[in-house]
Amino acid sequence: MKSLTQKLKDAGPIGFSIFAGLAGFCAYFSMYAFRKPFSAATFEGVEGWAFVLDYKVALVIAQVIGYALSKWIGVKVIAEADGQGRGRAILMLIGASWLALVAFALIPAPWNVAALFFNGLPLGLIWGLVFAYMEGRRVSDVLGAVLCASFILSSGVVKAVGKLLLQAAVSDLWMPAAAGMVFMPLLLVSVWGLAQLPGPNADDERERIRRAPMNKDDRRHFLADYGLGLAALIAAYVLFTAFRDFRDNFSAEVWEAVGYGDAAGVFAASELPVAVIVLIVLGSLILIRDNRRALMVMHGVVIAGAALIGLSTLAFQAELVSALTWMILSGAGLYMAYTPFNAMLFDRMLAATRRVGTAGFLIYVADASGYIGSVILLLYRSFAAPQLDWLQFFIGAAYASAAASLVLTLASAVYFGRKLGRKHQVQMAQAAPDAAAS
Repeated sequence: MKSLTQKLKDAGPIGFSIFAGLAGFCAYFSMYAFRKPFSAATFEGVEGWAFVLDYKVALVIAQVIGYALSKWIGVKVIAEADGQGRGRAILMLIGASWLALVAFALIPAPWNVAALFFNGLPLGLIWGLVFAYMEGRRVSDVLGAVLCASFILSSGVVKAVGKLLLQAAVSDLWMPAAAGMVFMPLLLVSVWGLAQLPGPNADDERERIRRAPMNKDDRRHFLADYGLGLAALIAAYVLFTAFRDFRDNFSAEVWEAVGYGDAAGVFAASELPVAVIVLIVLGSLILIRDNRRALMVMHGVVIAGAALIGLSTLAFQAELVSALTWMILSGAGLYMAYTPFNAMLFDRMLAATRRVGTAGFLIYVADASGYIGSVILLLYRSFAAPQLDWLQFFIGAAYASAAASLVLTLASAVYFGRKLGRKHQVQMAQAAPDAAAS
């Protein structure tokens, strides 16, 4: 009898994509249950917390610092990792994060804030481990879009689960660990599914370039060759990450400010159409086989997303759309702009440059930088602009991130368009004599 791995090798692209996409989606979806449910609580009047800084803000900052540190660790670890033991590593890291949530419930404030740091620390590596199963394939655009849909949809769903647990009389402190346990069976099954996936085949490697670990010299040479364009892209991503993380962590406060504070289902209901829109837009990129052209189209998608953030916010302030419509439209714009950085943009960039390596390295350089921006925004909101209410600050952050990132992404598009265009012309000129001789 054929093993499941062999059956997946023999399956067509549709069958393989369904299995791989579902396994990746569920694995990363489950991870969010160990990271985000705590943000559904407001943590008012916590005994033992006597500081000026809001307790929930302190929790968010602690977790984000741990998560950001994990991303910097991942720049080396994910870039140099081979394919051995990925599934085991995913389970061990998420298990460690759950133990930190148990410690959060058991240790009194203010000391339990440190538990959120240790909760975030292992989770930052999960994306790279899961995406490693997806990259370097002809169907990577679809798999990447499905994987990215998981973090769009899961954030709202796991916070809705957290809200329901709170309504069922689970305490604010125990709710995060309880929410993680709800998703533990799904995590185990999905990671087992990922472990059954075969590696990219010869056709995948011919079209999308062979994927391999990148040592220190490989990483340095890539950054030296494409550093200016990457710097502009990563600067834009820093803004998107900061805005997205703020939206994610304080959505309960923003929803309360616009009159939806008691509706648990609003978290999931607002993100479902966002996930569908982004999945359709980014999944359709599989139709573009030319990697250089696909990279330029992705820049266009990012620019369109930034414009949608700004325009939808303007429409909300002008009372042309409702609060729910605004959150859906601004969320769609945010994730249209943010999502490509987490998968297909760097996957296509590697293929367009014809460099053997791993997209995980570039993703983690961007992510590590992005979460520094997230910490800075949180600290600014807490200390430099504490008088602003959540809604005012959210609107200001939407305008600032949209405008600046649009300009930065346009600069990156010009850079890569020219640089890869020249490289393509040189390759064509070198190939012409060989073609004539044959």
